[in-house]
Amino acid sequence: MNGETMRAAVLYDVEDIRIEQRPIPELADGEVLVRTMASGICSGDVMSWYIRRKAPLVLGHEPAGVVAQTRGDTGFSVGERVFVHHHAPCFACRACERGEYVQCATWRATKIDPGGIAEYFRVAQTNLNDTLALPQTVDFPDASLVEPLACVVKSLRRSGVRAGDRLYVIGLGVMGLLHVLAGSALGAQVFGGDFLPERRAVAERNGATVFHPDDVRRALPDGADVVICGPGTVEAMRGAVEAAAAAGTVVMFTPFPPDVPVTIDSQRLYFGDLRIVASYSCGPDDTRAALKLIADGIVTARKVGADLIALDDVPRAYREFAQARMIKPIVTFP
Repeated sequence: MNGETMRAAVLYDVEDIRIEQRPIPELADGEVLVRTMASGICSGDVMSWYIRRKAPLVLGHEPAGVVAQTRGDTGFSVGERVFVHHHAPCFACRACERGEYVQCATWRATKIDPGGIAEYFRVAQTNLNDTLALPQTVDFPDASLVEPLACVVKSLRRSGVRAGDRLYVIGLGVMGLLHVLAGSALGAQVFGGDFLPERRAVAERNGATVFHPDDVRRALPDGADVVICGPGTVEAMRGAVEAAAAAGTVVMFTPFPPDVPVTIDSQRLYFGDLRIVASYSCGPDDTRAALKLIADGIVTARKVGADLIALDDVPRAYREFAQARMIKPIVTFP
């Protein structure tokens, strides 16, 4: 495919996304070229403070597709259906030995080229460490949820949630809904709070007890054993700490802007025996667990109310997603 071009969604700024022609990446030895079949727009992609520092970039890091070309010994064959994680660890450093893959320097340095919302992308040899063959029964839009769902798998693992625990999810966008589905699969009693009734309705269809966040004391008078703080805001974190039961755990799932400090009531934290846990991204153990949840039908794009869109619709869908008028846009390719 030397010299051939492809189409890709390129973000120059949050108000400037263009569909452009880009060269199809050329392969080095041990690398794979994947033809994209589906790739979601991530909620992190619409956090302006976060994405602007990376611009310009080809959007997308949640791709699933078909191996179009290989070079050398890769362990994958042309025509194979795959999910590809945009980061992969070395498996040899101290962080990897401890299972803290996202703290591995190799994990942080790896990426897919040029991004997932492009007709093709290159998978470097290291990234093949977290490239998974997809069962034939898994549709590509569902497979594009592996990466965001893996972040949720890690979040719930770090939370220590157990069967029978009261799990309160603050924010019922796509990541909140994935927490609802995965938390229910663990046997937790799942509660969800969101200001938007349409999001509450989707969570309720998936088995959660839902309410407006202002009604949390009525819905959970004794608090929740685990609280997932989805929004990266001071108000949401304050509400999460207030909603936690004695000896409960609060998970900070989304970062704050760099200039916004995290403030917590020290009396409530100390005398309530609370645990505050951060959960950043995911590793290979999490992606494998996520793919199993999807293969088992526990998580699907339909259940989270995803919208399947074409590449040309990305600028519009990005705006609507950022304005909370869309739960999850997934770009599908013919």
